[in-house]
Amino acid sequence: MSDDLRVELIAAAKDFYDRGWMVGTAGNLSSRLDDGSFWITASGRQKGKLTATDFIRINLDGAIVEQPHPDSHPSAETSIHLAVYNSFPEAQACYHVHSVEANLVSRLVAGNAVSLPAIEMLKGLGVWEENPQVSMPLFANYLEVPKIAQEILEFFATSDPKVPALLIRDHGVTVWAKSPTAAYNYIEIVEYIFRYMITASQSILDYKF
Repeated sequence: MSDDLRVELIAAAKDFYDRGWMVGTAGNLSSRLDDGSFWITASGRQKGKLTATDFIRINLDGAIVEQPHPDSHPSAETSIHLAVYNSFPEAQACYHVHSVEANLVSRLVAGNAVSLPAIEMLKGLGVWEENPQVSMPLFANYLEVPKIAQEILEFFATSDPKVPALLIRDHGVTVWAKSPTAAYNYIEIVEYIFRYMITASQSILDYKF
């Protein structure tokens, strides 16, 4: 399994679990193969203890191509990954985690976008501007995840993202990239920015009082 994409996904999931970003069975990771299909974490799997059989292979139509365990099911958020891959053909990996900071940031704004601070770390998301004005799209959370995915598809059909990331209110952040390694870096950078935003907002409150 040395050249298997799942090796890198397993390692990333364990790291994110240890950081508290994929607690219990929350979150999901995927990576694409040469034929366009992708491995995604199966539903209900503890992210700190994944094995190669804890993944399901899905094609871009949403059909199961490979299912190591006959009783396993695709992640409930597979439709979000499908929306990303169909919106961005160049994307080779899609990572979705549930952090406390992401949920707090989603509550800082009332609209459909989160303005990101103009800090150096934005360069890690491909923003190379002086004093950039960058925002991340913010989507409503629904019990029916395909409804979230549909809104993502519709949004990116007419809008180009400034950063390779989106936020779902009270839910979590999703990033996409041209490789699993890049997706891992994007998650780290986005979570750093979120921590910065929460710390900054708390500092403002402390200063006022």
